[in-house]
Amino acid sequence: MQRRNFLKRLAGAGALATAPAAHLLGADRPLNGSYVKGKVTAAGKGLAGVVVSDGYTVTATDPAGNYRIALHSDAGFVFISIPAGYHIPQEKGIARFYQPLLREQATQTANFDLQRNTLDDHKHALVIWADTQMVKDEDAVTLLNVSAPDTAAEVRSLGNIPVHGITVGDLVHDRFDLFDDYAKAVEATGIPFFQVIGNHDMNYAARTDEGSQQQFRKLFGPNYFSFNRGRVHYVMLDDVFFIGRGHSYIGYLTETQLAWLEKDLQYVPAGSTVIVSLHIPTNTGQKEREGMKEEPAGGVVSNRQHLYELLRPYKVHIMSGHTHWNESWEKDHIMEHNHGTVCGAWWRPQQVAADGTPNGYAIYEIDGDTVQWYYKSTGKPRELQMRLYKPGSVAARPGAVIANVWNWDPQWKVEWWEDGQAKGVMEQIRCQDPVVVASYPAHMHVRSDHFFAAVPAAGTKALTVQATDRFGKVYKEELRLTPL
Repeated sequence: MQRRNFLKRLAGAGALATAPAAHLLGADRPLNGSYVKGKVTAAGKGLAGVVVSDGYTVTATDPAGNYRIALHSDAGFVFISIPAGYHIPQEKGIARFYQPLLREQATQTANFDLQRNTLDDHKHALVIWADTQMVKDEDAVTLLNVSAPDTAAEVRSLGNIPVHGITVGDLVHDRFDLFDDYAKAVEATGIPFFQVIGNHDMNYAARTDEGSQQQFRKLFGPNYFSFNRGRVHYVMLDDVFFIGRGHSYIGYLTETQLAWLEKDLQYVPAGSTVIVSLHIPTNTGQKEREGMKEEPAGGVVSNRQHLYELLRPYKVHIMSGHTHWNESWEKDHIMEHNHGTVCGAWWRPQQVAADGTPNGYAIYEIDGDTVQWYYKSTGKPRELQMRLYKPGSVAARPGAVIANVWNWDPQWKVEWWEDGQAKGVMEQIRCQDPVVVASYPAHMHVRSDHFFAAVPAAGTKALTVQATDRFGKVYKEELRLTPL
C-alpha cells in the first residue's frame, strides 16, 4: 500500500501539514497582545452567532459574522462549532472545521466559509465506529474493503438525510503509518467523519500528555471541540491522559477541557440534547461484574462526576469505545453507549469482540430530540441482533439454550417459545460468550449482562427467541435442537 498520501493531501489544506512541530503555537508564546480574528460567512454573507474558540476562550460571531479572540499561550487551533443547517466542511471525508495557529505571528486571521445544507438536518443520522484499531497491513485492507463498503451501504439505506460519522478512538494500534489507511476507509463511506483520540493513537515517546497528542492533532485537528446538527449539540473530548511512563494512561478529563466545555455549553439552551463522544467510557459495570476492588484506572474516567455536573441541564448520550464489548447504562438524564468495535477483538477470524458482539458499528437515527439506535454487524443484515447457543455451551448452565443479545439494555424484553408454545420471559444471566471462551486467551474473557437462558423440555425440536428493543422493534432467531 502507498501510505503518507494523507499527509501530502494536508499540505494543500493549510500550514498544519507543513509546519514543523516547533512552529505550532506553544507555551512560550506571549499571551498579551496575541489574538486571532476573522469572519464566518455563507454565500458571501456574514453569519451571526456562530461559536468560535481557540480551545480556551469561547465566543460568538457578531451580527456581521466577525469574531476576535485574545489567544491563550497554549492554543494550537482556532475552530468553529459548526452551526445546525450547514454542511460539515471536509477533506475527502475528514471533517475540517479548524485552522492551525502559528507561533511566530502575534496577530492572525482565520476566516471560515460555510455552505448551507439543502437537506433539513432536523432529521439526521450518526454512525459510530469504535476502535478500527488496525494492527497489521491486512487489517487496513479489511477496513477498506469490508467495513467501509458495509457502512456506505447502510448509510444509503437510511434515505436522503444528512449522515455523519464519529470514530471514538483507537483509529490504529500504535501504527501511525496506518492513519492514511484509516482516512481512505473514511472516504469510502461517503460521509464526513470526526475523530476522537484513543490510547493507541498517542505517541508514548513524548514526555507529557500534551506531547503525546501531537501526531493526532497534526492529522485531525483539535482533540476537543463541538459542533451542531439539527437540535443536537455534539461534544468531542479527550479522556486519555498519558502519565509519562511506558504505555501508561488513565481515564481523566483535564481542567482545561472541563473549563472549555463549561464555556461552550453556555451557548446551548437548557433541555437540549447533547451527544458527548470520547474514547474511554466514563463508567461501566466491569468492577461489579468482575468482583474488582477498584475500578481499572485506564478503564473509566476517574473525574466523571464533574463532567456529569456540567451536563446536568441537558438530555445526554455519551458515546465511548475502548473496552471491546457492548454495554449501555442509563441514569437520570444520561445514557452511555459503550460500543462493540469495528475490529472486534483486534481483527481475529472469529469476528467477535470480547463479549461475543460481532464486528460492527452503531447507527443512531435522530429526529429533533428523539434518538433511536441499533447495532449493525458488518456483513450481516441489521435484523441480526442475537446469537443462540445450544445446551452445553455454557458450563454454568449446561442444560440451557443461551441467547447473546449484544445490544440489550434494561428496556428490552427477551422471550422464548418451545416448539411454538410461548414460555414467557427468558432468565437473564451473567456469563462469558462461548465463542470467546473457546477461541480467545483467558485474559480476554469478559462477563456480560446481555445473556439469557432457557431450559427446553426433553424432546423439544426447536426453540425460538424473540427480543423486543426499547423502540418496539422485534427480532427473532430459531435454534433447531433436533434434525428436521
